[in-house]
Amino acid sequence: MYEKITHHIRVSVQSFYLADQSRPFQSHYVWAYEIEIENQGDQTVQLLSRHWKITDAKGILQEVRGPGVVGEQPVLGPGESFRYSSGTPLRTPSGMMVGTYDMINEDGDHFIIDIPAFSLDSPHERTVIN
Repeated sequence: MYEKITHHIRVSVQSFYLADQSRPFQSHYVWAYEIEIENQGDQTVQLLSRHWKITDAKGILQEVRGPGVVGEQPVLGPGESFRYSSGTPLRTPSGMMVGTYDMINEDGDHFIIDIPAFSLDSPHERTVIN
C-alpha cells in the first residue's frame, strides 16, 4: 500500500494486476487500483479534478486530466473518506503512476493534493536485483 498526506488529506493506493484482462502476447497489460481519500482536517473539502502521469517501462509518459474521479466530485467533511476503484492499461509489463487532485475547501480556497507514486507490476516482468 502506498500513502501520502498533503494538507491534512490522506491518499492511500493499492494496485492489482488483472491477468484475466491482460494479453501479454499482444503487449496489453491491465491493472486495477483502489484509492481511499480521507479528510483528516477540520474543514469540508471537495475533489474537483484529477491529473495522472502514467509511465510505462519504456519511459513513455501518458497524462490524463479530467473532472472528478469515476464520474464523481466527492465532498468530504472532517473525518470522512471516499473510496473508489479504477484501472489502466499499458503496453509494457510494468510501469508507474503518480498524480494530483485539485481540491477546494469550504472557504473557497483551491489546493493540490498529491497522489503517491505507485508501481504497476505484473508477473511477466523479469525482476533484476542490482
